[in-house]
Amino acid sequence: MFEEPNEEPAERPIDPAQRAKEKSDEFRMHAELAAVFEGCRKFDAAVVPGLDAEIARDIQRSMGKLDKAKVADTPIIVPESAGEAARILNIPRSNKDSGTEVPHAGGLSTNDYHIHRRPGEVMIVRWLEGDQVATFYERLQAHFDAALKHYREEERQAREWKQDAQTLAYLEALDKIDVKMEERYLREPIRKHNVFVLSTQSADEMDILHLCDFLMGVDAAEVVGAASAPPDEPTESDRAWFFKLFSLRGMNEGVEKMCFFTYMQKTEEGW
Repeated sequence: MFEEPNEEPAERPIDPAQRAKEKSDEFRMHAELAAVFEGCRKFDAAVVPGLDAEIARDIQRSMGKLDKAKVADTPIIVPESAGEAARILNIPRSNKDSGTEVPHAGGLSTNDYHIHRRPGEVMIVRWLEGDQVATFYERLQAHFDAALKHYREEERQAREWKQDAQTLAYLEALDKIDVKMEERYLREPIRKHNVFVLSTQSADEMDILHLCDFLMGVDAAEVVGAASAPPDEPTESDRAWFFKLFSLRGMNEGVEKMCFFTYMQKTEEGW
């Protein structure tokens, strides 16, 4: 799913602290995937097909524009584009409540996975707000901490006996990792200063069965459609999809909100 670094220090001479940071970043990405897509397994979320194509394309275009409208090398969106970010976060609200004219948007729910798909192409939108956002951050931290703890234990058991300086320095660097996911995702500035934040992650070849079966707990056909789902005995090519996740976060009318927009396209030749 992601290109992982070689684990053998002898084959990959790298600063132990840098190597530990790379593992931390890897665990952070996987923790975000788990927290974003575990809703059906953990929080009674539903896969809701039939998202209006106009809404899906509107969100896709807006996410692309917002991704280019950031302050320098940060994920913070420039003030001039704050209104557009707020509009996207507010789409689930009915037109009557929000005062924003969004065709066909009335009734879109938070927590659920709203899906627009065509053969070989899928867009998934999930909104969270209020307590749902707080729960997301709790789960994000829990996934990261669990992965890091497990890896630390495995590495210590497998390598500590060597007692060479490089290995011991790496194990020490792993022990020093202390990532607060709310800080990493700028939750405090979002809440205190009313800024909007957009981060992304992508994979050239996401394993669709890992995403659907393992993370979401649903059959792949529910997400990508029966025609695009892998066969019973899939090859690696059958399972490979281009994947890009946009994570938009901000405050809107005093409520903390998130919108996760996922674009996927089958990577197999011919799509």
